[in-house]
Amino acid sequence: MQVQNILKSKGSEGVVTVKPGTLIEDAAKMLAEKRIGTVVVSDTGKDAIGILSERDIVRVLAAHGASCMTETVDSYMTRKLVTCTRADSADAVLSKMTEGRFRHMPVVEDGVMIGLITIGDVVKARLSELAMEKSALEGMIMGH
Repeated sequence: MQVQNILKSKGSEGVVTVKPGTLIEDAAKMLAEKRIGTVVVSDTGKDAIGILSERDIVRVLAAHGASCMTETVDSYMTRKLVTCTRADSADAVLSKMTEGRFRHMPVVEDGVMIGLITIGDVVKARLSELAMEKSALEGMIMGH
C-alpha cells in the first residue's frame, strides 16, 4: 500500500500547523483541544519547517519546568524532518518511523506539505491489507 492510499482514507481534514513564534502553551492547548499528538511548524501552512509533538512538550517540561510554556515552538521543535511522498510504501514509512522512534511524518512533494500520516494510520492500512490477503488466500484454498 502507498502513502497516497492512506491519505485518501484519512479524508481531507488538513494538517494542523502553527507559525514560528507561537508559544508552547498555545501549541499545547491546540493539541489538547483537537485531540492530536503533533503540530507542524509552518510559515505558510504549506511548508514544513519543524514539528512539535506532545512528547517534545513533556520532555521540555521535565527539563525546564512550567516556565518553558512561555517560550516559542521554534525553540523546541524538531528541525530535521523525515518526510515521505505519496508514492512511498507504507512499509517504508513504517520502517523509517520505527527506526527514528517518531510517530508523525509530513507528506511533502516539491517542497509543499500535502498531508501528515501517523504510525496509527500506517498500522491500520497494513492491517487492512493483511486482512484482504488473508481473505484472498482463504478463497483460493476453498476454491472460490
